[in-house]
Order: sequence, then C-alpha cells, then structure tokens
Amino acid sequence: MFFKRKKNIEKNPFYNDKNALVIYFKCENCGEVFRSHLRKGYDFLVEYDSASVAYKIDKVYVGSKCPNKIEVRAQFTGSYKPVSFGISGGKFISKEDFEKEVER
Repeated sequence: MFFKRKKNIEKNPFYNDKNALVIYFKCENCGEVFRSHLRKGYDFLVEYDSASVAYKIDKVYVGSKCPNKIEVRAQFTGSYKPVSFGISGGKFISKEDFEKEVER
C-alpha cells in the first residue's frame, strides 16, 4: 500500500490546522502512535516537474519503542489538497484513534 493514489475508500489522513497539516499514524511493529505537524511553506518540497502537483513530502519517522522506520510520502496541489499519499512501516489512523491511544 505504498504511495497509492487517493481513492474514495481511503480517507484523507491529513488534517488542516492553520498553517500546518497534521497526520496521525501508528507503527505496524510495536503499535506506538505518532502525531506530526507539517508546516506549510517549510516542511513541504516544491515540485517543479509536474503541472498537477505543487508540493510533496517524504518523511521518515522512528519512535522510542522500536527501531522500525516509518516513511510517509505524499503529493499535494497548490492549495495543499493531497493528490496521492502512502505510508510504509505503519498505518494512518484518525485523530480520534490517536487520542484514545494516548489516554491509555
């Protein structure tokens, strides 16, 4: 499921939060949950080679519970709407699922 085109079945994992997009995900190895704030105009790379894609991200995360690497890749329009996105080493979760895990 890496770098799949966004489909209606697959919900957009990016939450708009003022000048950032927030994603929540979970390690597939140990179950550790993550929240990442991606700042618009700072964390995004400009994509010059595509007419339909303006920005992209390619981030690697490592948690504190295990050495598993979680890689998040996505492409966005000029208004930061996802064109495609994917994750390896983990899975996207909702904000609500993240908050339930943190409360434990």
